[in-house]
Amino acid sequence: MTRFMMYMTFISLLFFGIVGCSEGNSTNSTSDNDSEGGEDVENQEDVSLKLFTGKVETVDLMDELIADFESANPNIQVEQEYANDASNVMKVKFASGDVPDITTVITQDYMDQDRYIDLSDESYWDRILPSIKELNTDIKTGNTFSVATNVTMAGIFYNKEIFAELGLEEAQTWDEFVSNLETIKEEKPDVTPLFLPGKEVWSLGHLVEFMAHGEIKQELGISDSRKAFIENEKEKLGFSDPEGPMAIFAERLMELQDKGLINEDALTASYDNQKDAFVTGNAAMISQGMWVMGELLDIDPEVAGRIGFSPYPPLKEGSKPVVLSAEDSKYAITSASEHPEEAKKFLEFLMKDENVKKYSEAIKSPPSFTDVDADWGPIKDETNAVLESAVNIQFTDWPSGFSGDDNGRMVQELLAGKYDGSDLTEFAQEYAETWNKAWESTQ
Repeated sequence: MTRFMMYMTFISLLFFGIVGCSEGNSTNSTSDNDSEGGEDVENQEDVSLKLFTGKVETVDLMDELIADFESANPNIQVEQEYANDASNVMKVKFASGDVPDITTVITQDYMDQDRYIDLSDESYWDRILPSIKELNTDIKTGNTFSVATNVTMAGIFYNKEIFAELGLEEAQTWDEFVSNLETIKEEKPDVTPLFLPGKEVWSLGHLVEFMAHGEIKQELGISDSRKAFIENEKEKLGFSDPEGPMAIFAERLMELQDKGLINEDALTASYDNQKDAFVTGNAAMISQGMWVMGELLDIDPEVAGRIGFSPYPPLKEGSKPVVLSAEDSKYAITSASEHPEEAKKFLEFLMKDENVKKYSEAIKSPPSFTDVDADWGPIKDETNAVLESAVNIQFTDWPSGFSGDDNGRMVQELLAGKYDGSDLTEFAQEYAETWNKAWESTQ
């Protein structure tokens, strides 16, 4: 009996010792795997997320960030998909049911259709500039359906060496802008005064968004102009008005073409052609945003000392120069996602200070986070001066059926001679009709 009791005591001690070691090892494993705020990955199901983006300049960088995220979260895989005409592709995805979990395509009518989940209660908002939070806030519901990692600006990049050599100053009126271009053409016939990459329709769409729409935005202000675009307040937008922003824009652009102040291959030149022409000094001015800075510096780091930055000239007398100052690199989680918590976790990863810093320095765009100190670009002083002197405008809230790319295609047709150059009200009327049709299709 005594031997039996001793045997049973030994077995009990051995059993509990094994269990104790097992529990200790499990605790340590969970602690290691919780470093990113998740549960023990061994107990989690594998999840695949789809990220759909239209930002060509960040595809490689995002792949790096995705690899870092997957390394820290081995149960979550993120597949990035890029499309050149992302807005229209996204429309097809919603119609077909092939909806990504996370997207950079965010429009008002998709908000109205409850296509995105509400991110209003996420913890990162306390770290983001109030102005950027306002621009990410839906004016109809007061909810925030998207979040932006960065602030971006867009305007006229110019060659400071050419300006200094010819004694030119940044234009404050349209006449001054044209005069600068004419001087460059006359004094430097081998240099393109203003280089347009018309093959890339988004770049031509930006001319509408920042110059034509810029007249509306500065007149109404940020909040009222957002409301006018979102609710299609036709009288305030004045798209079909013979003396409105679209007709004036068409006249101004055709003036530049008729005077030979833009490149002859404006319809076929690519974004890469534009960057190369500017870096090599073969183009004196380009219309672009801060997203181009990293790529210009990759081509030639020494170009940093030659880059000047100025606002877009006003199209009509009495208006002021404008500069885009808006949210950049926006992300939303679709309501169709089957894995919203994992998608939120990926966004939280992107919002970590070290990742925002890396992203900002790569794309040369200032962070929207107040706690991130990034060396984002060599022309910070120039951009800050422009922000103080020019009217700051936001991106346009497009109806999903008429994107910035669609606008660019209309500008392509304008440059190709579709409209009568002596009466460009036809362009304005067609623009208004196309906009109204797209807006009405969302109702």
